[in-house]
Amino acid sequence: MMQVNPYLNFNGNCKEAFAFYAKVLKTDIVMMLPFSGTPMADQAPPEMRDLIAHAQLRIGDCVLMASDAPSNYEQPKGMNVTLGIEAPEEAERVFNALAEGGTVQMPLAETFWAQRFGMVVDRFGIPWMINCEKPREQWAP
Repeated sequence: MMQVNPYLNFNGNCKEAFAFYAKVLKTDIVMMLPFSGTPMADQAPPEMRDLIAHAQLRIGDCVLMASDAPSNYEQPKGMNVTLGIEAPEEAERVFNALAEGGTVQMPLAETFWAQRFGMVVDRFGIPWMINCEKPREQWAP
């Protein structure tokens, strides 16, 4: 068995971002481990001790993972975290929450394959795609 899980890097605000994601996605944080709680605690610079070494958030059958990486942080490029959401109303709620303080790249709207589809970079710099697909027989050849 194989599983693919996104791993996000943050510039010192992983704890805040994951608290926000847990609230928006109506789920729980499975793990939030600061550097001070690891065997590396003594080697971590004082400014890193309260930052997050590893975090996990369960979304359905998937796990979103992350950590703070301020020394080698780069804005995410060339990828999106995609959420498949069944109900258009829920897709709208999640999209609007992620867009608050962020940048809408493509407004949430109906497309040939989706009841709702949109792209947003949230206030933490993470790019998201929200996809609420139509039944396949409505758009597949």
